Amino acid sequence: MKFTDGFWQLRPGVEALYGREAYDVWAEGRELKAIVPTKAVERRGDTLNRPTLTVTLHSPLPGIVGVRVEHHQGGRREVSFDLVGAEGGHGDVVIDDERATLTSGRLRATITRGAPWSLVFTDLETGRVLTSSGEKSLGYLRVAGDARIEPGPVGSGARGGAYVHEQLSLGVGELIYGLGERFGPLVKNGQSIDVWNADGGTSSEQAYKNVPFYLSDRGYGVLVDHPGLVSYEVASENVERVQFSVAGESLEYHVVAGGSPAGVLERYTALTGRPARLPAWSYGLWLSTSFTTDYDEETVMRFIEGMAERDIPLGTFHFDCFWMREFAWCDFTWDPRVFPDPEGLLARLHDRGLRVCVWINPYIGQRSPLFAEGKEHGYFVTRPDGSVWQWDMWQAGMALVDFTNPEATAWYQGHLRRLVGQGVDCFKTDFGERIPLEVDYFDGSSPERMHNLYTQRYNEAVFEVLQEERGEGEAVLFARSATAGGQRMPVHWGGDNTSSFASMAESLRGGLSLSLSGFGFWSHDIGGFEGMPDPAVFKRWVAFGLLSSHSRLHGSTSYRVPWLFDEAEGRDESDPQSAVSVTRRFTRLKLSLLPYLLAAGLEAHRTGIPVMRPMPLAFPDDPAAAYLDRQYLLGPDLLVAPVFSAEGEVELYLPEGEWTSLLTGETVGGGWRRERHAFDSVPLYARPGAVIPVRARDDGTEYDDLDGLTLRVAPGGGDGERDLDVTTAGGRTARFRVERAGGSVRISSADVAEFSAGRIGGETTAAAGGVVELEV
Repeated sequence: MKFTDGFWQLRPGVEALYGREAYDVWAEGRELKAIVPTKAVERRGDTLNRPTLTVTLHSPLPGIVGVRVEHHQGGRREVSFDLVGAEGGHGDVVIDDERATLTSGRLRATITRGAPWSLVFTDLETGRVLTSSGEKSLGYLRVAGDARIEPGPVGSGARGGAYVHEQLSLGVGELIYGLGERFGPLVKNGQSIDVWNADGGTSSEQAYKNVPFYLSDRGYGVLVDHPGLVSYEVASENVERVQFSVAGESLEYHVVAGGSPAGVLERYTALTGRPARLPAWSYGLWLSTSFTTDYDEETVMRFIEGMAERDIPLGTFHFDCFWMREFAWCDFTWDPRVFPDPEGLLARLHDRGLRVCVWINPYIGQRSPLFAEGKEHGYFVTRPDGSVWQWDMWQAGMALVDFTNPEATAWYQGHLRRLVGQGVDCFKTDFGERIPLEVDYFDGSSPERMHNLYTQRYNEAVFEVLQEERGEGEAVLFARSATAGGQRMPVHWGGDNTSSFASMAESLRGGLSLSLSGFGFWSHDIGGFEGMPDPAVFKRWVAFGLLSSHSRLHGSTSYRVPWLFDEAEGRDESDPQSAVSVTRRFTRLKLSLLPYLLAAGLEAHRTGIPVMRPMPLAFPDDPAAAYLDRQYLLGPDLLVAPVFSAEGEVELYLPEGEWTSLLTGETVGGGWRRERHAFDSVPLYARPGAVIPVRARDDGTEYDDLDGLTLRVAPGGGDGERDLDVTTAGGRTARFRVERAGGSVRISSADVAEFSAGRIGGETTAAAGGVVELEV
């Protein structure tokens, strides 16, 4: 939100009062407080008729300093994010005649007494100043109702009134990432961004998953603890600073130190929550009915049998909206016209080894018998006059479940439990962004703050059912909307894209941006949602989708079974370049890598480091990686560069060292490369010294990964030793010791006596008493 007209002037209708000095500082327990007048006090009269800002520093965890800026403190307590990792008792306060400091872990915040205002954040382990709040950074602004301040997205409610902003300094060349799943450039410098959940597709500046957290390449991050509209100017309004502003009388943010981007994400997710542990079956291929297509049990079984006949392993089948009757969404009841025996159908799918997912949303259509029930008991969000809030978008006369009401939440969950009892394994929690403002909530929450937070309450309600009914480690969502903390309830998918190479690329940018915002798992609609992709788009997207953390074939008005694309192209399915063959190849490749993916998923669960790792996160010291948004690391050791053209031309960058193609065994050096790939190929490189566990079987997720396990070893990486943990689909873990000296590698295990190891693309040597030695 822009309040100024250039560097020197304010926009018409804007009055700005800036914190000018730290007039007084004191400690209250482990908190550091400061009175910051909006005029430098030169004589006693300057303390009269003058607004002040109260700044409070505190620490919820070591290495994190929270800053609360308040004008008037008499307002009601508003809902904030659930900082599930926050603790009390952190931070040491020291005050002397010149300055006051709060030190927490490696992070020190220093307020200098007097004018001008100065708050500096220093990393004690490096001695480097991370960022600072200086002159005209703390702002309390009064905005006339007709002022042009670019008041945020449509429907956000941003208008004249009071605002508080902070501006944190940027160093020369400093780059900013994150702020949720954003489909524009990965580097956010120069952008104006409103954190406001919206159903805008992947081709717009709007986002389904808005997270008021940004990550700097200088080893720190900043979370604004405000679940409503947060407006950012990232090196845009003031090109030397990041500005964030909120409506009202107060603003709170947390500076998170970590030394490296990975260290920051680890500490940030310790505060806001780590992703749940996901079951092995979720990593398999998901197939959907698609959205508005015609389908019934016969159609479903034809698709499933078609995949089996073509030797394409399928893990989960998803029923989209029309498993329920039209106009009745959501009544959580199978449409008897097309699914007369849902329990029998689900049992038959389970007998085939499939999991079942069904689509839901938080809306209740007026035709649904649940509407009258919810209205009678007060389970819906209401208008200020007490009537149920309704509109006709999506479903006629739909109402919105009020998840701030515990009874409404339990009522909604009861219907989900009934579905789980029928055999449903997981839910696609769609929508959650179209949340109105002119409403009242059961608990009195501010509608503006609940707009983004609504999806959190919605997904929490659903995830809780799955955890209770299916058990820890078995709960899976396929969620579209989210905000800070939403990473605790994976998986999230990228929303409504189009069937084009451009949309494929923007989807990846969104996923990488979300990964840099603390989310460990991410998926997308393979082939694109809107429209029917041409065969080239579909096949290139299949390779990309099956080298993502989670993989789903889904569309809007057309099916996504691969043989339809071969029919359109007139290509024989046995052709290695056919859609069927390409889908089979990459599905089986992913399943063969399941132990590797499970290990990456467990790391995301333990540390918050995402499975799909953007290049600036994986290689923070390589300046060539800073802007790369068309490639990523899948887990710690595999570099993926999706092909965004029918011809197969791709440009990619390999950091320094020997990289080995997992598909061909070719070894190449670091640097920029131009390659051409057929549809059954993609740049997939193992980093120097990588050891990739590969399963013997690639036809499903339901067997012991250690039976016939092969460790594929890449050259390079230097001498030394490390431990490699391999976790099976059943939860068993085996540890291998990898020792390198010269050109030889010795791999041993006290846990597994029978395994194999070999060079990527080379020969394989069987284990002898739990030990393999080979030349690489």
